[in-house]
Amino acid sequence: MASLTSISQSQSFLVKPQLTNTIANTKPGFVSLRSQFYKIITRMSQKGGGVVVVSATTAEKPKRRYPGEAKGFVEEMRFVAMKLHSKDQAREGEKEVKEPEERPVTKWDPSVDGYLRFLVDSKLVYDTLEDIVQKAPFPSYAEFRNTGLERSEKLAKDLEWFKEQGYAIPEPSSPGIHYAEYLKELSEKDPQAFICHFYNIYFAHSAGGRMIGKKVAEMILDNKDLEFYKWDGDLSQLLQNVRDKLNQVAESWTREEKNHCLEETEKSFKFSGEILRLILS
Repeated sequence: MASLTSISQSQSFLVKPQLTNTIANTKPGFVSLRSQFYKIITRMSQKGGGVVVVSATTAEKPKRRYPGEAKGFVEEMRFVAMKLHSKDQAREGEKEVKEPEERPVTKWDPSVDGYLRFLVDSKLVYDTLEDIVQKAPFPSYAEFRNTGLERSEKLAKDLEWFKEQGYAIPEPSSPGIHYAEYLKELSEKDPQAFICHFYNIYFAHSAGGRMIGKKVAEMILDNKDLEFYKWDGDLSQLLQNVRDKLNQVAESWTREEKNHCLEETEKSFKFSGEILRLILS
């Protein structure tokens, strides 16, 4: 904050000849004092018969603004997540496809067995997330209990329905097991990175996840509406409530901690993508 000191003309020592002469005739030994004087006083302007002295702190560097920062940290996370989509997946996408598994699926041919593997592994991940926020190894996790976005109970009902239809429910496979183990380890030592996964898992399911569920239901389930894609209450309001909590938690983070959270986004996409591709297995 700039420091402004207004000195009236009648009190100003700057307009007195003796001070001007003193500065002009300063001995070499006092050069450093004069130098300090000019560092402190960077600008003087005559206004209303007085002299305004502005300190050097006026010239502050403008603060760097991160994309989405003005709207809150959740918007920063959303911005980074969208950039990690390809152009085929999202208008804001910038990701260049390098690996075969990153390419868009040209032939969408899901199977019930593959879909069951996807649901089972998804349930393991949601079980893990919900268990972590209940135990809350970091106090901030407790903010995300009973948000209305929880999916474990919904998935349990869906798997029971498949069982009633005569399908065998498989055991969790390596994609789900590895992700669940990673989340457990992360939650105990790195809260910023864990929150990144929490956000991307729940919010991605509420958007693209619902679209995938609808498409699969049309193709192999006679348009059966699974509980996995249903929420109790207004979904948009539930999401907004969690956004507010995420923004509130992130307010106590340093810029470095926020950046660390954002950097975890790509890893979140990788784990989730491996589980999603089980639908086509």
